[in-house]
Amino acid sequence: MKDLKIRVLSGIIGILLLFFLVNKGGLYLALSICLLSLIGLNEFYKAIKNMGHKPMENIGYIATLGIFLSSFFERISVAFILSAVMISMLTILVFKKSTKVIDIGLTLLSVLYIPFFLFHIYYLDGSKYIWLVFIIAFGTDTFAYLSGNLLGKRKLSPNISPNKTIEGSLGGIMGSVFCTTVYSIYYKLSPLWKLALLAVIASIFSQIGDLVASKIKRWAKIKDYGNIMPGHGGVLDRFDSIIFSSPIIYYYIKLFII
Repeated sequence: MKDLKIRVLSGIIGILLLFFLVNKGGLYLALSICLLSLIGLNEFYKAIKNMGHKPMENIGYIATLGIFLSSFFERISVAFILSAVMISMLTILVFKKSTKVIDIGLTLLSVLYIPFFLFHIYYLDGSKYIWLVFIIAFGTDTFAYLSGNLLGKRKLSPNISPNKTIEGSLGGIMGSVFCTTVYSIYYKLSPLWKLALLAVIASIFSQIGDLVASKIKRWAKIKDYGNIMPGHGGVLDRFDSIIFSSPIIYYYIKLFII
């Protein structure tokens, strides 16, 4: 019971903080995403090192700051940051004998997977569509949990996440569509069928993001990535679905809605 209270309390605080930062937008939102990215990278590197690898952590952190700066300075593009990251790591590969190609690959993966994906939330700053990132992810999680507990029988991916079921997954998708439709009608967003389709696609990738994070944890033999949110785990535990769905939602909106 005590653990449940802690989980609920930290969840409420997290939601209130989310509302404040998204409504505030601008520098507040960008800084918060940058901070989450740095914490998420730290969690990822700890997990990777638990597998015996040696990622180039400092390059990952510097790249995150670079992506943050690119949001405010047009001359600093994300393409420039990623190019600089690759050139730096390949140069180190030449001159440092202990550096392995897999460490370069994992470092690049960390930059693309965490800060690059997460900053797509900021690219929707000032738009009503930004809330779809959270509505779809949280709607999927909530309805998947409820429908899974009530109707779940067939396992979705027993080797990665034994508690997830096909029924829960389908319930999560339907819940995502429902929440997105209600939000879209309230704020008069259209066309509804395109937004409903977005909810289906993003919900599927949201669940894949959850499974990706879970699989990495299994490889690293850890239960949680961290404990930044008591009762919820680390940044990668709480934002795994959002990390994966953010770019999907951003590019879909840019290509098919706006």
